[in-house]
Amino acid sequence: MIAKVKILFQGDSITDAGRNRDRDDNYGCGYPTMIAGKLGLSAPGKYAFLNRGVGGDRVVDLYARWKRDCLNWEPDVLSILVGINDVWHEVSRSNGVETEKYEFVYDALLKETTCKLPEVKLIILEPFVLPGTATQEHWDYFAAEVPKRAAVAKSLAQKYGAAFVQTQTLFEQLCTKDVGAETWLVDGVHPTAAGHALLTREWLKAFDKLV
Repeated sequence: MIAKVKILFQGDSITDAGRNRDRDDNYGCGYPTMIAGKLGLSAPGKYAFLNRGVGGDRVVDLYARWKRDCLNWEPDVLSILVGINDVWHEVSRSNGVETEKYEFVYDALLKETTCKLPEVKLIILEPFVLPGTATQEHWDYFAAEVPKRAAVAKSLAQKYGAAFVQTQTLFEQLCTKDVGAETWLVDGVHPTAAGHALLTREWLKAFDKLV
């Protein structure tokens, strides 16, 4: 039997998307499931998927569980989306991760990963934010800080030869006077079904170029 290509999704609640912690074959109701569906239909039996997104995670939380939830599974393709909680937790819990530390820990995480798994293919998604019920009270802070984490994610993608999935500009361009931000992000952070479909489309573009 030919070994399946193992695809691992990592991140926070956007990736978690309500997945069942007791079932590895349950990927939640977000973009990981949409991607698994499309790839599973186009190439039946070729891929194995695992979603290890955890709601509320910052980059430091990913790093703390990285051996168990990433390295031990030895994925062939690793997808990471992290950054919004590194900002959000500062205004909600005074426990955010400043840009410099975000870069330091994210860099360390990717360095360890590529050292332990030199053949792994990386897909890094840009953290994003829009005005919404979860962000409007501190919008100036979100608008200033999330792009800083996004710039780090893009820089690290270039450093480690990862495919980079741009998100912020796409979400902004889709918002018009007739189509509000809530069409894409429920609360300014978490995607709607349409928002997850956008992430899926852009992820698959990056995946096709990568493999």
